[in-house]
Amino acid sequence: QVAAASGHTVVLVDQSDEILKKSTKGIEESLKRVTKKKFADKPEAGAEFIEKTLKNITTSTDAVAVVHSTDLVIEAIVENQDIKNELFKRLDKFAPEHTIFASNTSSLQITQLANSTTRQDRFGGLHFFNPVPMMKLVEVIKTPMTSQKTFESLVDFSKAVGKSPVSCKDTPGFIVNRLLVPYMMEAVRLFERGDASKEDIDVAMKLGAGYPMGPFELLDYVGLDTSKYIIDGWHSLEPDNPLFAPSPLLNKLVEEKKLGKKTGEGFYKYK
Repeated sequence: QVAAASGHTVVLVDQSDEILKKSTKGIEESLKRVTKKKFADKPEAGAEFIEKTLKNITTSTDAVAVVHSTDLVIEAIVENQDIKNELFKRLDKFAPEHTIFASNTSSLQITQLANSTTRQDRFGGLHFFNPVPMMKLVEVIKTPMTSQKTFESLVDFSKAVGKSPVSCKDTPGFIVNRLLVPYMMEAVRLFERGDASKEDIDVAMKLGAGYPMGPFELLDYVGLDTSKYIIDGWHSLEPDNPLFAPSPLLNKLVEEKKLGKKTGEGFYKYK
């Protein structure tokens, strides 16, 4: 959506036409919300903006068929190293030599993904934040093999889609999640020890630190399974780092399929 809205030609690829229809509808709804604010007193200009943006988007279920005419591939599939590697390996064979590959992963190493291709110098991380149309930040990740030219292209692209890029080396969690995930885990430990209630911890961080959500609200919003997946991955990389220690309570909730907002219950219950 943000690429198309800033004049880029985009091909959205997913596993089925059904998913793609749902995605296109979602983008259209999101654009309507954007135009309500952006073109509040010019409804005609708003309608034109939506039409123009949607014209820039086509969809496909065959990544290999469309990759031959792309300059940039941004992968945002399931957080699974093997599945990502398999996709990149396949696309690497069919993409033009100049095409840059980027991953939107929040927790996996970009270097490991780049190693599944023959274009390690044309591979980097582009980590967008949810919801992408609203959030201004993009973390641009440079591996030891990413060329300066590739890195600059990724920074330029981030600016061209109206975002504010920050740069980071290929370190677990990059900047935001490397600080945010241990903070959320530390909140869970504080609660596990019985030092404070989850409600009081949430209120304290909202009113004392000015955060829009408390750590337990945020965990439920992100998904407890996602948070567990990240912390488990980092724990296996650095088993002696106390910041990456798993939480028995988080593990128990995930086991009980209480994953947060998406399942109706996590640390809190949702109607």
